[in-house]
Amino acid sequence: MEQTRQVTVTQAAAVLVSTIIGVGVLPLPLFAVRAADSGAPLVTFFGMLIAMVGLLLITWLGMRFPDRNIVQYSEAIIGRWLAWIGSGCIIVFFAVLTSLTAREFGEVVVTSVLKTTPVEVTVIVMLVLAAISSRNGITTFAYIHMFYMPLLIGPAILIVALSLKNADILNLEPIWGNERKDMLGGTVTIAALCQGSFILTMVIPAMRRPKKAMRASFWGMLIAGGLYVTIVIATVAVFGAEETKKLLWPTLELAKATSLPANVLERLDAAFLAVWVTAVFSTLLSSYFLTNQAIAFLFRLKDHRMFSIFLLPFVFLMAMFPKNIVQMYGIIMQVGRVGLVLTIAYPGLLLLVAILRKKRGKPLGSSKSG
Repeated sequence: MEQTRQVTVTQAAAVLVSTIIGVGVLPLPLFAVRAADSGAPLVTFFGMLIAMVGLLLITWLGMRFPDRNIVQYSEAIIGRWLAWIGSGCIIVFFAVLTSLTAREFGEVVVTSVLKTTPVEVTVIVMLVLAAISSRNGITTFAYIHMFYMPLLIGPAILIVALSLKNADILNLEPIWGNERKDMLGGTVTIAALCQGSFILTMVIPAMRRPKKAMRASFWGMLIAGGLYVTIVIATVAVFGAEETKKLLWPTLELAKATSLPANVLERLDAAFLAVWVTAVFSTLLSSYFLTNQAIAFLFRLKDHRMFSIFLLPFVFLMAMFPKNIVQMYGIIMQVGRVGLVLTIAYPGLLLLVAILRKKRGKPLGSSKSG
C-alpha cells in the first residue's frame, strides 16, 4: 500500500487529541476517585504521564522508520514470524477495543437519551458510520479529525470553566487523597484510556515532516491530557470525592449541574452529549481505521477498504458480549490494562532491539514543510 505524505504536524496533533478524548471521558472521574479519593487529579496526571511514555516510544520508532508503520518495521526489527505474532495481537486488541467503545456508547445513549431504543441499534449505527468512514485514505482521515477537534475542545473547556463557579476548593484536599486504595491500579486504568494514541504509528509514515512527529505528540498529549486533568479537578471540586463515587458517569452529571450565565441554558447535558457523540465517533474511527490498516499491511494488500465491512459483524458480536454495564466496565478495565503491554512494552522492546541491531528506515529526501 502506498502512503501519500500530506499530513501536517497540526493534523497529526489533531488526530491524537480527537482520538484520546473519547467515550472514557464520562467515567474518568469515577475511576480516579475510586483509586485515591481527593487525590483523583494527581492519579489522572500520573496516568497521563504513563500514556505519554508510550506515545513517545511509538513516536521515536516512527521517526526512526519514517517510511514504514509498526506492522512493516517490526518485521525488519525482530523478523517476520515474531512480528506477525505482535501485529496479530495488536489487530485483535484494537478490534476488541473498538467493540467495547461502541458498546459503552450504546449503553450511555439508551440510559440517558433513547431509553426505549435497543442497545444493539445504537451500537450498530455507530459501527456502520466508523466502517464507512474508515474506507477513506489517511489524508481524508486526518482531515476528519482536524475538522472535529475544535468542536470537542471548545465546548468541553466551556463546561469545565462554567462549572467552577460551583466548586469548593476544600473538596480537593488533601491532594494525595484520604484513602489511597489502589493508586497504581487507578493510574494504569486512566493511562489505558489513552491507548488510541497508537494510531500515530499509521499517521507518521504519511506526514510531510516525520522528523517533527515528536512535536505533534507533545501537543496532542498536552491538550488531551490537560483536558482530562481539568475535568477531574472540576468534578471532584464540585461534587466531592464521596459523592463522585456514587455517580456512574460523573462528567455527565457535571454538565447537568452547569448552566450558562443569565440561565440562557439551565443545563448543558444535552449540548455535552452532542459533543460527546462526536468524540466517540472520532475515537471509534481511529481504532477501526487502525485495525483495518494493520490487517491490510500485514497481508500486503494494495487496498484496505475490503476489510472495512468484513470486520463489522465480528466487532458487533464482541460488542454484544458483556451482559450488563457492570460486566462491561470490568472487561474494559481488564482489557485496557493488558493492552498497555502491547501499546507500551511492545514498542519499547522494538525500539531497544532496533537500537542494538542498528536498524533504521530509509532516509527521506527533501519534503515540504508542514
